[in-house]
Amino acid sequence: MPFGGAALDLVGVPLPEETSTAAKQSDAILLGAIGGYKWDKNEKHLRPEMGLLNIRRDLNVFANLRPATVLPQLVDASTLKKEVAQGVDMMIVRELTGGIYFGEPRGITINENGEEVGFNTEIYAAHEIDRIARVAFETARKRRGKLCSVDKANVLDASILWRKRVTALASEYPDVELSHMYVDNAAMQLVRDPKQFDTIVTNNIFGDILSDEASMITGSIGMLPSASLGESGPGLFEPIHGSAPDIAGQDKANPLATILSAAMLLKYGLGEEKAAKMIEDAVVDALNKGFRTGDIYSPGNKLVGCKEMGEEVLKSVDSKVPV
Repeated sequence: MPFGGAALDLVGVPLPEETSTAAKQSDAILLGAIGGYKWDKNEKHLRPEMGLLNIRRDLNVFANLRPATVLPQLVDASTLKKEVAQGVDMMIVRELTGGIYFGEPRGITINENGEEVGFNTEIYAAHEIDRIARVAFETARKRRGKLCSVDKANVLDASILWRKRVTALASEYPDVELSHMYVDNAAMQLVRDPKQFDTIVTNNIFGDILSDEASMITGSIGMLPSASLGESGPGLFEPIHGSAPDIAGQDKANPLATILSAAMLLKYGLGEEKAAKMIEDAVVDALNKGFRTGDIYSPGNKLVGCKEMGEEVLKSVDSKVPV
């Protein structure tokens, strides 16, 4: 279904009614990256990114799961020292449908001095915090049992409530070790000692920033998938990167984040864990054979384009599927 820039070109809006309806009626949604220079000067409501915010809101997918794992084959692609990056394996759970990106009032107006002012509202209700915290506690429980809640409770009232609600829920999860960290410190710790983190839970804007930072520890944003889940209805699965308009049409993009998003779709969206593992193993297999797109290339490996990388992963999947 058309969406984002493709939909703008086709019908003039970033999220057509038919696309929204089809999404709501599906079991799970695999989303391509959107956006590009072509639409950057559009009015705000006609930008591809508004389609993304709207589909998240329409589907009420409030929990965004972003894994950041350093694969042994790609440890040299990380900008961090090998001993710092090696073994990093974390999950960032980001609240996706509240906070400053959606809060009202918002806007640009003229104040009493005749000067333009822009304003947004960071706002969270208790139930919004509770539900994302539960997803994070459940996620940590399935991983290594450590949850770090990131906020700015020393300054922001919304964060004071955030910390209070997350702390109150901890008693329901005695097997999960809960800690709290201010966002500025978390940003530093992610590059100083990323291995200390197992599962992180945070609000919309902090999660947006920290998950991109964490992605660079892995060597490339082109490697990372994400899942956005609600309490019911279909989940949304997409790479965390944008559409990379600077290399569009040049067969240079890394397809692995999208392929791994399909694996997450199978695992979290459809409960097909075996099929998901087959795809994940195929990605590792292609990397083990030395195939690399430009963003993760290091000397001694084979530089390939987007198409060839996809074909190598496919070969590995095909070799494991019984005829």
